[in-house]
Amino acid sequence: MKKNVAIIMGGFSSEYEISLKSGNVVYEVLCDSNYTPYRVHIFKNKWVYVDTDNNEHPINKHDFSVTINSEKITFDCVFNAIHGAPGEDGYMQAYFELLNIPHTSCGMYQAALTFNKRDCLSTLKPYGIKTAESYYLNLGDHIDQDAIIDKVGLPCFVKANKAGSSFGVSKVHKKEELLKAIDVAFKEDNEIIIEAFLDGTEVSVGVIKFKGKVIVLPITEIVSDNDFFDYEAKYLGQSQEITPARLTPEQEHQVNTIAKKVYEILKMDGFSRSEYIFKNGEPHLLEMNTVPGITKESILPQQAVAAGISLEELFTNAIEEALK
Repeated sequence: MKKNVAIIMGGFSSEYEISLKSGNVVYEVLCDSNYTPYRVHIFKNKWVYVDTDNNEHPINKHDFSVTINSEKITFDCVFNAIHGAPGEDGYMQAYFELLNIPHTSCGMYQAALTFNKRDCLSTLKPYGIKTAESYYLNLGDHIDQDAIIDKVGLPCFVKANKAGSSFGVSKVHKKEELLKAIDVAFKEDNEIIIEAFLDGTEVSVGVIKFKGKVIVLPITEIVSDNDFFDYEAKYLGQSQEITPARLTPEQEHQVNTIAKKVYEILKMDGFSRSEYIFKNGEPHLLEMNTVPGITKESILPQQAVAAGISLEELFTNAIEEALK
């Protein structure tokens, strides 16, 4: 008998539309698999199973079940396709762990830690993981523009601390742009991180647990047509994503080793995709995503295909690893 898999998608953040696209790709692929997939939309005002006719059926939050025509349906596993809150920040992980329902993403603590850019980078620094020089601000703090520029220099990046898909991110070239960029970031989160600009080759590295082993997927080089790898570059085709990346064997070995080390230090499970920039010949970590985009055009699926792993293998392996 086929196992029931709930594919959760949507979420509470600006990334909900991307999440719906990712979730629907997973659904289409799993329809031809040995699992029975169910599309479940998670929003602040409703949790619903969406059937093939786009009818909505309320999810019982007490046990994460749904009743259809008097039949109660429970789920053997949850495939997490929610980018941002509450799928990538630990809340859904904690909920499913309390209900003892296996899920495809990392644990609650790992999700919360990696979603908080400042805390994640601070945790990894003692292990020798190189990062950009940074300055932290919380909503309501006094903003000393000269102190910020003295610490990180110009140009610099102003980022929402807990957001993805480049929402709330600005590149600041001159002091006059700084306050506006800070305001943009605070619209996404009440904490921000301001980082020095790293001028070098940018790469995206997928690390997954595949058939019981931690593997690093072929690396992708990011060449943005814009000033940086922003939303338009990521999702509207305004960038080149070159897989495998044009790295020397030494550079490839360096970033592979560090990406795997980070995955293992953090005791990760499931998918991860991290961004690095080479500065002075060494990779510097920007951030880690634990629910990366998984549309057919997204970076992680591109990397999996380059490694000889089909989308069906990628998704079903994630479910099988969770069910272990």
